[in-house]
Order: sequence, then C-alpha cells, then structure tokens
Amino acid sequence: MSLKKTPLHSEFIKLGCKMSPFAGWDMPIQFSSLINEHISVRNNAGIFDISHMGIFAIEGLNAKDKLQKLVPTDLDQISDGEACYTVLLNDSGGVIDDVIIYDLGIESNIEKMLIVINASCTSKDMKWLNSKLYSKEINIFDLKNNNLFLALQGPNAINTLEKVSGLKLSNMQKFSHSYFKSEILESPIFISRTGYTGEDGIEFLSSPRDGQLLWEELIKAGVTPCGLGARDTLRLESGMHLYGNELDEKTTPFEASLGWLVNLEMNKDFYGRAILEKQAKFGIERKLVGIQIEGKAIGRKGYPIKKNNIQIGQITSGTWSPSLKKPVAMGYVKKEFSTIGATIDIEIRGKLHSGTIVKRQFYKH
Repeated sequence: MSLKKTPLHSEFIKLGCKMSPFAGWDMPIQFSSLINEHISVRNNAGIFDISHMGIFAIEGLNAKDKLQKLVPTDLDQISDGEACYTVLLNDSGGVIDDVIIYDLGIESNIEKMLIVINASCTSKDMKWLNSKLYSKEINIFDLKNNNLFLALQGPNAINTLEKVSGLKLSNMQKFSHSYFKSEILESPIFISRTGYTGEDGIEFLSSPRDGQLLWEELIKAGVTPCGLGARDTLRLESGMHLYGNELDEKTTPFEASLGWLVNLEMNKDFYGRAILEKQAKFGIERKLVGIQIEGKAIGRKGYPIKKNNIQIGQITSGTWSPSLKKPVAMGYVKKEFSTIGATIDIEIRGKLHSGTIVKRQFYKH
C-alpha cells in the first residue's frame, strides 16, 4: 500500500528533508538537525506540517449533547469560538484517543463541532464516532479534505505570522479559534491557538495554495521548518502524552494523570463513567510519572522500571532533552512508588541506572 503525501511533500524533497513512514503517511522527520529544530521552537519559531492528523466535522441537531456521551469532560464549558482538550473513552474507561474538540457555534438550529484526532487513530475514531453518533440528525465528515494543516509554534510564532500575513492574532485567547481573511490569501483560514510543544503558537487549516504560500513566507521570515523528530522531543519535555505510548484503550485518564479531564460532578452520562467513579473512590493501581535518569543513558519505550531489582513498571517515552541537556522519560509505575522524589532504577541494555520520580512537565518556558 502506497504512503499518503501531504500537499507540501514535493517542497520537503526539495529541501532535502529526511522522510519516514508514519501512520500511513510519508512524513518529514528532520530538516536540518533535531536539536536545531527543537531549540528554534523554544527560542524563536518553528513550523510543522501536521496534515496527517484527522479533522472531522460533526453537525446536526443537539450535536454537542450527543458528542458529550463519548467524553468525560463537560462540553458545556466551551462555547462558540472555544475548544478543549479531552479524551474519547470506551465502555471500560480506556482511552480510544486524545483529541481537541472545537465549538463552531449554531447556524439555522444546527450545532457544529470540530474534532482533531491523531493520525494513527483516524480509521478507528471515525468508526467509533459513526457507530455512536451517526443518524438522520447527525452528519460526520472529513473537514480536512486534502487541505494543509500546519502548526506554527514558539515565542515569536504569532508575531511573525502577523507580519507576514497582515492578520491580527495577538488578542486570541488560548484554545480559542476562528476563521480569518488576509489580502495575501485566496480563502479564509481556520486558526486555533493550540499546539503540542509547550510553547505559544497556533495551528491552522488552509487550502494547499495558501498553506504553501504561508510556509514559504514564514521560512523567509526566519521560521525554522521542523519535522516529527523535534515535535516528539518538544512534547516529551513538556510532559505531553503520545497516543500508543502514554495512552491506549487499556489506560484510564486517572492512570494517565489526566484526572483533570474527568468531570464526574456533571450530571451527564458518558462511556466508562462507572469505572472512573470506582477509581475516583477506591484509587488506581498504577500511575504515569516523570522520571529523571542520572548520567547520559536514555530510557526508551518498554524499558523496565525497577525498585530493589523488582520490576514496578516500564518506560513509555524517553529522550535526551535538548533544552535541559539531560535524559528525561515518562512511564507507568505501581501507585505506591509514584511519589515525587522517590528513587527508582531503569534497566537499560542489561544495566541498572539510577532515576528519580519528578514532575511530568520537565520544561517550562
């Protein structure tokens, strides 16, 4: 089966970018160097092609109430122009996917919602959404429709885009969104003040023509093109989850340290509620933690976490932190070993390396 390509694929080839298969797509992994791209986002601005991600529109009568059944977060907390991060849950409270849901408002009594999902979960999520929501009153469709989805991240991201495009974005609130028009663009673009790097920035959906124009103009203005390699180190430094590593269908939000997404106080039912109520009352057996490893050894996914030479968990993600210049990792451990400051060992290629349980957000700008 041939790999899918984003509209910018030919540009990546021209730039000599290192490409690699990811979730069925031929995606850019590294343009210059991972460290250069990473530091550029931390200190200035970087742009990522994230067109591999899924973007679905959910429209219809009482669309928000029907979508509420699938997530543990109270969707009445957001209104037209706002968004929230949450998780799709199965019957046992396991995470089908972590997503961002956008409220697009009501038009002619039709509620409009948008949901951005992980590339690796696109088919699974669409099947789940259709099985639980689709009816004569609800329509679900692909809003991306071969357009470009780009992420511009970093302390100078918004200011640089304003200079290049003439748009006024600095007054946007975090997790707000809207359609914007610019004299240099043919069509309105959808912009949200969200991201996956721990830095300020935006994500925007545009036509291929407009997206390529902005990509080129932003790079001319000093923005660094970035691949999925830097995207992963950035999100890990910031303690952000990666589906398939920290999250899966056998892991609940409480175990994943995402209990803040679970609004059990709301008088609404959702899939997995009974399980989460039980965990809220009686506790959990394992928990996701941050780990600081001594020395330079890197703990990779699947490496055992031990205490007194007995395995108590395993690493889910690990890397060398370009910002902190030391190895960091996340992993699940038995609840009794999850206290901040607790010492543990990581088994790396047959040798034990000392580590400490720390706060999961390793880096703050």
